[in-house]
Amino acid sequence: MLAEKRKPRNKPVPYNRQPKKPNVKDAPLTSAQPVAHTSWQNLTLSDWLTVFAYIDAHPLTPQGDVVTHFKTLQSGALTFMQPTLSQKLKEHPELERHLSDNPNALSSKRPHIVTQPNVEKALFLWVMHMEQKGEQVNGPMLKEKRSRFEVLFNVPEEEQLSGEGWIAPFCRVYKICEFH
Repeated sequence: MLAEKRKPRNKPVPYNRQPKKPNVKDAPLTSAQPVAHTSWQNLTLSDWLTVFAYIDAHPLTPQGDVVTHFKTLQSGALTFMQPTLSQKLKEHPELERHLSDNPNALSSKRPHIVTQPNVEKALFLWVMHMEQKGEQVNGPMLKEKRSRFEVLFNVPEEEQLSGEGWIAPFCRVYKICEFH
């Protein structure tokens, strides 16, 4: 039998990839959009702090004018409604307190609710200690360590977290890479 020969082909051209924007890890996430974006959005805590700073600098400006100001910014427009602004102004002290308790919260859109702050802080410090030693942390380790901290801090059994649903939000809030 004769082997069929194929016609030689040219090598494919490499993809024309666009360069990625540099990822700035020190800056908090923002919901700011170009001016063309006009739909409603959830703002991050960092965005709300920007709005609060503007209001503090312009105390006599009506809330409707504040909304218009941020909606029409040339770079980094923030879109929100006046009733939302009014509600967030009422929550301002609580948001400031949340930020002081959790500095990583600047990029969050909703506050991370913590039922046992002492246990969560101890767990975070333990994770940081493990990372400094070069150890990897995984879900089962976090779960076991949390249960030990709950016993150590005398958390009532009905308030202890037994499932695994808290692990992913915990890792996301504290920017922890979980290894499986």
